[in-house]
Amino acid sequence: MPLDYENVEKTLRSAFAVAESAVLAGEPVATVPVDTAACIDRLFSSKTQSYREVLLGCILAKLDDPALDVRKAYINLGDGAFNGRTLDERVVNPFLQEFRIPCSKGPYLAVFRRSVPFSQSTRQGTKDKEGFDAFLELVERVQHSTPDANRSQLRILLHRFAALRESSAVPISKLNRASLTQYDQIVDSLLRLPSGGRMPVVLIVSVLKGIKTHFGLGWEIQSQGINEADAAKGAGADISVYSSGNLVLSAEVTERTVDKARIISTFNTKISPAALEDYLFFVNEPGATDDARVQAGRYFAQGSEVNFVDIRTWARMSLVTMGKGGRAAFNASLTDLLAADDMPRSIKLGWNEIIARVTSG
Repeated sequence: MPLDYENVEKTLRSAFAVAESAVLAGEPVATVPVDTAACIDRLFSSKTQSYREVLLGCILAKLDDPALDVRKAYINLGDGAFNGRTLDERVVNPFLQEFRIPCSKGPYLAVFRRSVPFSQSTRQGTKDKEGFDAFLELVERVQHSTPDANRSQLRILLHRFAALRESSAVPISKLNRASLTQYDQIVDSLLRLPSGGRMPVVLIVSVLKGIKTHFGLGWEIQSQGINEADAAKGAGADISVYSSGNLVLSAEVTERTVDKARIISTFNTKISPAALEDYLFFVNEPGATDDARVQAGRYFAQGSEVNFVDIRTWARMSLVTMGKGGRAAFNASLTDLLAADDMPRSIKLGWNEIIARVTSG
């Protein structure tokens, strides 16, 4: 029975989304046995990229059809065999290319050219024999593992592929100028980009710098979580703006809906200890729940202003208001922050794709 390539691709993309998010958050996706980790380390240190690419195909094939024998990646190898090259050409290699993951042009053209099984009989013809041994060990585990175990191995392997992508440098596309319509598209696309919470902060800081430049304000803009010159001075917020040493803006940035519990927690741990009188939540729609807004109103009655603003609306209106000079400062700040060494490669690639798409038309 042939593989369902459409279903295989869905499985791959779904698992990669989980692995990519974990890499962005600096978290593992599953517990890795020591011996498995050693084999995977060997695959990803090998100059023979084909080993890890073929292993990825083997796991996907086994998940799609548990009855097949992943050691037989050519149809002519008999019962349980599958077409590994077709799987790679239709699903695996296009996926790796699309997500800018370093890979070969095709493992079945580069290394596994002959109709041979994945066994010790093939070892003699390989350049990296230790890498091949690790590959065989992992293939055997895939063959004899349960579907749940193989799903876990898939997430582990994709986590390493995502981390591999993050380890290579990506030049940032410059944004010299854009129309207001293009800025609308850029802002919307950036806020949809998976970033582990980084992108909204980068965007807001850059808009604030544009405002600062346009109006000639002596602001010192500090933020938590991105590469600013100084850490926030105990302000108890994601973003703090100072003027002549005085705090003029405290803001928290969130991609999740703000509920009552979040308001109470923020007040008790940040607003009240730092005696903040004006606190702003930058939010995405729907923003805040009704009970969160009621709770914010209670704090307002007590003298502490807690307000909500939609990131998209605020950013768009600010870009309109700040004029050409302010937008140039916004562009420079945004690209500088995205080019930082600690900015994940996936975000840089996403930015480049957004700029290419928006400015091409």
